[in-house]
Amino acid sequence: MNFSKTMKGTIRIFALMILAFAGMSCMKSKLEVTYNKQESQIDKYLSSKTDMRIERNGGANRLVTVEGEGEALSGNGFVSFYYAGYTFSGSFSAANMFVTNHQASAEQAGWDLTDADYAIHETNMADAKLIQGLKDGLIGVRAGEECEILFSGKFGFGNESFGIIPANSALLYKIWVVGVTND
Repeated sequence: MNFSKTMKGTIRIFALMILAFAGMSCMKSKLEVTYNKQESQIDKYLSSKTDMRIERNGGANRLVTVEGEGEALSGNGFVSFYYAGYTFSGSFSAANMFVTNHQASAEQAGWDLTDADYAIHETNMADAKLIQGLKDGLIGVRAGEECEILFSGKFGFGNESFGIIPANSALLYKIWVVGVTND
């Protein structure tokens, strides 16, 4: 009798584990479909920009709209820049902006700045606490460069909402690089 109860309990636990694994696999599959769709939208957007240079690094895509000069930013370098961040779903507009320190972008969107003094963002890439897509996208920028860095939610905030940014959102950052140093 005890063997029978033990066996039934073991079978029940095993069945629950299978169901849990199947549920996680289904969620992971849906998430991969979402990220693949975002990557497809990003590729379509980039392919429409035939007159601009595209750089890819890790999960990030950098569309260079104005070429910079001097040394390219390394993974241990120091960079200063202005930025405007947008959620991306095939295109972007001022209505999708969620953060900026760039005065013209703020004025165009008609809203107050996140960094009200328009301060240049400065970061040491070795210590940067940036989301992976932005960090990967900044590698290689040059002083004076203007670019758009795009990446799927997989390389952004992932499965977590962040402020007004929904979980798993693809993101686009417009970047105006002021300076690069690789000391």
